[in-house]
Amino acid sequence: MTDTTHAITTDERTDLLEGLAHSRRFLRFTTRDLTDEQAGRRTTASELCLGGLIKHVTSVERNWADFILNGPSAMPDFTAMTEADFARRADEFRMLPGETLAGVLADYDETARRTDELVTALPDLNATHPLPEAPWNEPGARWSARRVLLHIAAETTQHAGHADIIRESLDGAKSMG
Repeated sequence: MTDTTHAITTDERTDLLEGLAHSRRFLRFTTRDLTDEQAGRRTTASELCLGGLIKHVTSVERNWADFILNGPSAMPDFTAMTEADFARRADEFRMLPGETLAGVLADYDETARRTDELVTALPDLNATHPLPEAPWNEPGARWSARRVLLHIAAETTQHAGHADIIRESLDGAKSMG
C-alpha cells in the first residue's frame, strides 16, 4: 500500500512554472553582490560573462515565448543572417557600455513575468508550430508550447551551470557547496 497522506499534486502548468522559476533563481543567484564591472568580466576562456548570460537567456526566453504565440515568424531566419546580424547577436552575450547588471536583471524579470502570464493563460499546451529555419533544427519539425517551455527551462538550467563556473572563476563564490 502506498502512503499518499503527504503527496502533493499540482497541475502541469504549475509544475512547468515552478521548474522554470527554480532554474531562474539559480541563474540570478550567480550575480549576487556583483558590480556592473564584475558582471561584465570574462573569467574563463569562453567569451561569456555573467551579465551576458542573463541577457542571452532573456533573449532566448522572450523569443521562444513569442514563438508560442506567433510561430516561426517570431524567430530570426538563421539561414539568411548576415555577418552583421551575427555580430549584433553576439552582443547579447556581453555587457555593453552603458548597460548595468540591475538593468539586465530587470529586463530578465519582466521577460519571466510575461512568460509566466503566457503559460497561465495559454488555452492549450499541445498547440504546435513548425520550427524556424536554423541549422540546428530538424527540417519539418514542430514543437508544442509544452516542448518550448521545457526547452526554455533546459536552456536556463544549462546557462545557470555556465554562470556558476564563471562566478567561481571570478571570486570563488559558488551557488552550492
